[in-house]
Amino acid sequence: MKKFGKKYTEVSKKVDKDKLYTVEEAVKLVKETSITKFDGTVELALNLNIDTKKADQQMRGSIVLPNGLGKTKRICVITKGDNVEVAKKAGADFVGDNDLIEKIQKENWFDFDIIVASPDMMPALGKIGKILGPRGLMPNPKTGTVTNDIAKAIEDIKKGMVEYRADSYGIIHVPVGKISFDNKKLEENISFFVNAILKNKPTTVKGAFVNTVAIAATMGPGIKIDKNSFDK
Repeated sequence: MKKFGKKYTEVSKKVDKDKLYTVEEAVKLVKETSITKFDGTVELALNLNIDTKKADQQMRGSIVLPNGLGKTKRICVITKGDNVEVAKKAGADFVGDNDLIEKIQKENWFDFDIIVASPDMMPALGKIGKILGPRGLMPNPKTGTVTNDIAKAIEDIKKGMVEYRADSYGIIHVPVGKISFDNKKLEENISFFVNAILKNKPTTVKGAFVNTVAIAATMGPGIKIDKNSFDK
């Protein structure tokens, strides 16, 4: 049985496990139950009524949150030709082609948080898929990280793009901001993300699409949100 620390046990008493909170109540509570000394991240968990074995029910993509994530991501762009200058002007931290792929492969170099690639570089990147895949760094067209519009991809990431993917249990885990955000900004990010997912409900899903919605601070207890708080 998992043992929890004294701080966690104490703040957990503030959360009614049987209650479904409004977004506003949940955000207020997530701040009260944050126990880290650093500026913790607020994580959102969506449990969806999907069968991830079915191709048309595999939820994956990216969403630009209205208030960002409170963290600057280091962007590595794998491209060539005219796109190199485009990427540099757009503010990419690292830009290259086979030289960077080789650096990742041979030097175990990972001084970045996300990779954006032009389609023409995907065959070369595919060769190190076994290195990038387990780290969640492999670019994908569904998340907007494989594109010919390099400038827009960089702009979206800098604005606060969050990538999401439902796991084998149909659960999506994403960050939606920092504890230091004011309440309104967290509320907006949470509602924006959930509503965006609701709009992408696969046509083959019957009945309720969302089973549960919950948020938690880094190392904090989960707080359930009434799913009726969101658009349908």
